[in-house]
Amino acid sequence: MSSAVYDTLILSDVHLGSEISRAEAATRMLQETRFRRLILLGDIFCDLNFRRLTKAHWKFLGYIRKLSNPKRGIEVVWVEGNHDHGLVDVLSHLVGVRAYQEYAWEYLGRRHLAIHGHQFDRFAINNLLVSSLLTFLHLQLQKLDSRSKRISRYMDLMNTRWLRLSTKVSDGAMTYASLHRADRIFCGHTHVPLFLERDGVEYYNSGSWTDARPTYITVDAEGVRIHEYQERPDHRDSSEERVEADSELAELADAPGLHPDAEYESIGR
Repeated sequence: MSSAVYDTLILSDVHLGSEISRAEAATRMLQETRFRRLILLGDIFCDLNFRRLTKAHWKFLGYIRKLSNPKRGIEVVWVEGNHDHGLVDVLSHLVGVRAYQEYAWEYLGRRHLAIHGHQFDRFAINNLLVSSLLTFLHLQLQKLDSRSKRISRYMDLMNTRWLRLSTKVSDGAMTYASLHRADRIFCGHTHVPLFLERDGVEYYNSGSWTDARPTYITVDAEGVRIHEYQERPDHRDSSEERVEADSELAELADAPGLHPDAEYESIGR
């Protein structure tokens, strides 16, 4: 476990329900890292089908629920992604996490802004049916792929490059940050970790937890850092083990320590 205590840890694009989700690794990373604030920067879920969630996926949600317990003194924030639509009201109550469309905070005299990034992806906004179809086809490919899911992950990366998502999202995000007087802006969506700086605005992309090399971001007094999570050889992948969605939802709903007043907020504080 790292001895450092970060002010903020940011991760995105876990895509629970997807065959290529690295939820088990994400849970381990959170258990091994110390932080005061956790920002789940969108696309935590793949879609509305809870029956695709594996035991490892439910374990990730259960750990988020534990972190959100007020006794831990950790602020947990969920920023909505395009794949999270329709889940915010239900899961924010069950897991006890406040949900936002964007979230802003001040740290060491700098204004920080977190937004998923699909807002700057015109293809996703203007072609919702096509985007949904591509998601469905990608999920079917994952079922046919080998255990390592190399083809599925490669297709995910090629989709980002073909649509030039990294450039489109970073350009839109930095312009948006300037308009809202933010010094730093954090996005996900593209699945590609990235740092850029323009006109005094720093742009960071947190990457994803579907790639073979998952990444996350930390913010502290020493600055912002993009980390690549390295798994140990003895870590066992339990992602294939599936459970009944209804029983897991009931367990989450009955769990103690949830915030009864969790709410959906459109603008960060």
